[in-house]
Amino acid sequence: MENDFFHFELLAQDGEARAGIFHTPHGDIPTPVFAPVGTQATVKAVTPAQLEETGATLVLANTYHLYLRPGADLVEEMGGLHQFMRWNGPILTDSGGFQVFSLAEMRKIDEEGVTFKSHIDGSMHRLTPEKAIAVQEKLGADIIMAFDECAPPYDLAYNQQAMQRTHNWAVRCQQARTRPDQALFGIVQGGIFPDLRRQSAEWIASQDFPGHAIGGLSVGETKQEMHAMIEVVNAILPREKPRYLMGVGAPDDLVNGVARGIDIFDCVLPTRLARHQSALTLNGRLNLMNAGFARDPQPIEPTCTCYTCRHFSRAYLRHLIVAKEMLAATLVSIHNIHMLEELMRTMRQAILEGRFHQFFEQFITNQERKS
Repeated sequence: MENDFFHFELLAQDGEARAGIFHTPHGDIPTPVFAPVGTQATVKAVTPAQLEETGATLVLANTYHLYLRPGADLVEEMGGLHQFMRWNGPILTDSGGFQVFSLAEMRKIDEEGVTFKSHIDGSMHRLTPEKAIAVQEKLGADIIMAFDECAPPYDLAYNQQAMQRTHNWAVRCQQARTRPDQALFGIVQGGIFPDLRRQSAEWIASQDFPGHAIGGLSVGETKQEMHAMIEVVNAILPREKPRYLMGVGAPDDLVNGVARGIDIFDCVLPTRLARHQSALTLNGRLNLMNAGFARDPQPIEPTCTCYTCRHFSRAYLRHLIVAKEMLAATLVSIHNIHMLEELMRTMRQAILEGRFHQFFEQFITNQERKS
């Protein structure tokens, strides 16, 4: 469903890896891209200005959490998410499906939608495809998601049922939408079962969505199974539309995803690790609580150009963590996000210059050396 608001421009391809630009009403998204997660209309511990300095171009916000608090009506009244959270770049909202289905005993699924109990106050709520679209239209993100059902990866019968329900709900989401300035992505499901993934990818691709997401991965399956399912799906999804792998953000997963044709990623990983004293580096994670860093004058990563690494030592960061200072989470989050954004920029440049294969081989070699 191409319109005047959205256009995906594929600039280069090296093997399956792709470099492009997704044009949106709030600016261009150079791909491949990593989106930091701003669950409650904020990327935890980081201001919009700091986020912009990391090079982030796309932010994800969470429909389930914002629907419960402060409520979609209030966000709409405040001018929508862009105005409310003061982020001028593109925003993506998920449908709330993953959060609702992860509630387990606190929800009941039927063909029409899901009834669930709020994790905040125990109040009962009802989410349907139509409601998920209405909430996301009030939130006002540039990219919105169809309401889907995320099933446990190894349960064949459940995945068959959830896939069919996801397809039925995708049709209802298409029918419910009213805003042409939002790109509605369909979601491919099917667990770790190639036949289901193939069937789902073919059906979702036939529905004329402006972009496609791959859901139900990075939820307990092995890396090899995740890679295999990405390959199955991307062999079917149309080349001229963006592909989004939901909830994936570890450096090796980003590289392996890009190598298999993924354009968009999101994950809470960089900020969650930062709040647990862990810094991402090209050589693995650093536990900054380690006593060995108490007198270490080096930055987290000597070659990193982020604000944190330009100004602060490992010794100072460890001091902040030991003293339980809030600034610790901010500084380590800035570094972790910047590190992933820089990795995406490096891969994009390699694709544009036709040398992604060499980059990939070197990355994998380094990974094997570390393990």
